Amino acid sequence: MANYHADKKGRYGRFGGAYIPEMLQPNIDDLSARYLDIINSEEFQKEYLSLLKDYVGRPSPLYYAKRLSEKYNTNIFLKREDLNHTGAHKINNTVGQILIAKKMGKERIIAETGAGQHGVATATACALMGLKCVVYMGETDIERQAPNVVRMKMLGAEVVPARSGNKTLKDATNEALRDWICNPEDTFYLIGSVVGPHPYPDMVARLQAVISEEIKVQMKEKTGKENPDYVIACVGGGSNAAGSFYHFLDEESVILVAVEASGLGIDSGETAATIALGDIGIIHGSKTYLMQDDDGQIIEPYSISAGLDYPGIGPQHSHLKDTGRAIFLSATDDEALEAVRELTLLEGIIPALESAHALAALKKMKFNKEDNVVITVSGRGDKDLETYMNRFHLK
Repeated sequence: MANYHADKKGRYGRFGGAYIPEMLQPNIDDLSARYLDIINSEEFQKEYLSLLKDYVGRPSPLYYAKRLSEKYNTNIFLKREDLNHTGAHKINNTVGQILIAKKMGKERIIAETGAGQHGVATATACALMGLKCVVYMGETDIERQAPNVVRMKMLGAEVVPARSGNKTLKDATNEALRDWICNPEDTFYLIGSVVGPHPYPDMVARLQAVISEEIKVQMKEKTGKENPDYVIACVGGGSNAAGSFYHFLDEESVILVAVEASGLGIDSGETAATIALGDIGIIHGSKTYLMQDDDGQIIEPYSISAGLDYPGIGPQHSHLKDTGRAIFLSATDDEALEAVRELTLLEGIIPALESAHALAALKKMKFNKEDNVVITVSGRGDKDLETYMNRFHLK
């Protein structure tokens, strides 16, 4: 059987690893040596699980979407990560990494954010633990995700605009890495997705694995079987997908579906469909698929969704693509917006634009009537209301 998890060197097949500046080597070596012992310790697990239950509000519901199921003539369940504290799956990871940072004696936390949900979740965890928080965010994303910027500032975070490139997630990540290089002693870089140098992809996946762990228990309660037939999630860097897939990776009967953002279309030049268009290269310390030109320069991504316009993808997802373990689809801006309207009007749930890309897969796939299909609603749509008002002419 293929191994879909990281080996001791952080490799997923031919992907992953740690390609980092020499200045960061001590930090990465220290984290690599300690993160598993910390996560597996009884003390960490007790505190982490307590916070997930009493602070985050887990387990998040697995909701049978009756009207959506009727429309597609199958059984559709929604994993409601949008109901977590802060409104997305990101808090699962930030609460865990904050505990790791404290165990390692770090007092200053830096983070990157695109849609702002990871920034809000990081600022929330820092406020909870009394740690200084600096969040890097692309200037373009600051404008289109203004409500989350306000939330971060209210929580005491310093929000620093990234003004290079197309001023989105990639550029925010670049700025955060520069900060970490300059402040290696007291600073912990709290990465929000399954990207970056080892051990981040594995660490974030482990912290998000609570999603699939709960799905198995909840499916058993609702259907009598632990395993659904399909698990569908959106993917940019890919943390909610990694968490949704984690406990099903070795269950070959479960079909895993990841949905990228194809923006204005895969061949439009305005897209973020990394798996569809990418080649193997190095981005932010990891070997993976990324969008690059013939000279190896990063191609600027585009998506209406601020959380999915990343030019790379997590190395585990690259491995899942290579091995054929997961199916990768893509959805355009318009298809995602159509999915927003559909879920809102059929089920009374307004999803985030990121999550809408996963929901758009329903129109691209054929299901049997008896199939059980789980879709992860990774976040709620409050942060995207300005976009929805403009696109749906609601003003």
